[in-house]
Amino acid sequence: MERDELADFLRRRRASLRPADAGIAAGGRRRTPGLRRCEVAQLAGMSPDYYARLEQGRGPQPSVALLTALVRALRLTTDERDHLLRLAGHHAPPRPDGDEHVGRGLRRLLAGLAGLPALVASDLNVVLAQNPMADALLGAQTTFRGLARSCTYRWFTGPDLRARYPAEDHEHESRAQVADLRATLAARPADPAAVTLVEALRGESEEFAGLWARHDVAVRRSDRKRILHPAAGLIELDFDVLATARQDQRLIVYSPAPGSAAVAQLELLGQEQLTP
Repeated sequence: MERDELADFLRRRRASLRPADAGIAAGGRRRTPGLRRCEVAQLAGMSPDYYARLEQGRGPQPSVALLTALVRALRLTTDERDHLLRLAGHHAPPRPDGDEHVGRGLRRLLAGLAGLPALVASDLNVVLAQNPMADALLGAQTTFRGLARSCTYRWFTGPDLRARYPAEDHEHESRAQVADLRATLAARPADPAAVTLVEALRGESEEFAGLWARHDVAVRRSDRKRILHPAAGLIELDFDVLATARQDQRLIVYSPAPGSAAVAQLELLGQEQLTP
């Protein structure tokens, strides 16, 4: 618990909140900007003395329930809420899956990787955007609906996605996808989309259910992929997951080892993309 930082954060957030923002009448002149301590305490349903001690860096560690009440009283954003919890010595709660909007900067980065297949996917393995080279290598992955939007769902419930990989690589790919999905569910255990996907796969795929029961967990950050392409043949590529500003989105880049046959194969795919 960082008492001094917590106290300073509470004081500054209180000072930045106008009475009207909290539904409180200004009631004449105020010596300082923002809300009074007693007003914050009243909004949060706690004693004024206890809140005063928090702002003075004194007193016991506040509970998560009490801090949640302060989040509401001070109209904190999600980032501010997480910061408040960490200052008080608690873990911030996992964030539920948000919208699937891909930011402009990330889309520019995708377009800038003109020579390499790259895509943005959610942590449920839903492809949200892909560049032309990814289209050429993998085919369009953003046109599916419902549970089939998840590549993990399609991997375990149909043959089409598996046909792009050599049969001897299927077991490794299955294990990697299940372990990664287990990590996602652990981070967002109450998220309806994650829970629905897992339950559907457990009911529809014996292979998935068996692997899920193993309780393997590993965030997939890099791997080696061998992809069967109808025109270029077997292409061996490095698969790297790069960090993004959002925890629930991943930038995935496929790249060839220098001097490997895959360099020429990707060049061929790139030339085909330019052909009218």
